[in-house]
Amino acid sequence: MEHRSLILLGLLMGQSQHGYQINEFIERNLSTVTDMKKPTAYATLDKLNNKGYIDIQLEQEGNRPTRKVYSINENGRKYFYELLLQNLSSAESVNYQGDIGLMFIDFLPMDQAIPALQERLKKNKKLIDRFSQTPSHGIRTGVNLAVEHKITMLEAEVTFLEKTIKLLQSE
Repeated sequence: MEHRSLILLGLLMGQSQHGYQINEFIERNLSTVTDMKKPTAYATLDKLNNKGYIDIQLEQEGNRPTRKVYSINENGRKYFYELLLQNLSSAESVNYQGDIGLMFIDFLPMDQAIPALQERLKKNKKLIDRFSQTPSHGIRTGVNLAVEHKITMLEAEVTFLEKTIKLLQSE
């Protein structure tokens, strides 16, 4: 939950927002760093409120249904900085689901395994192209760093796959 809390508190650091705004921003702009869904975001916001990190105000506009507006408070700011420092200083072991296939590649004939890896290579190159087209965020460098990190990790995967394919072709 800590990474979800960090995302939500970080979004509230800029301004108070209602749940729809938060979820729209996550869906449109943060899909490269999180797969958080709306129900999870709302549940996490409720937990943050129950723990005293955010405040909720009800807002009524015209005939629209009442909306909750979420705001970070002083305790939330302290918690945000704590989570941010933990996140920035942590090393993580990433589990790639594709490694499972690599573990069992010996059970496939190479004339099937190599084309599968070539397809994976092609898909990773497309992802690099897609992320490379992400517009630069001039106001804050953090978004740019997150996109650059994603590209760098994909480039490492491409390098690994090219090397692996060559090795398997030479055997």
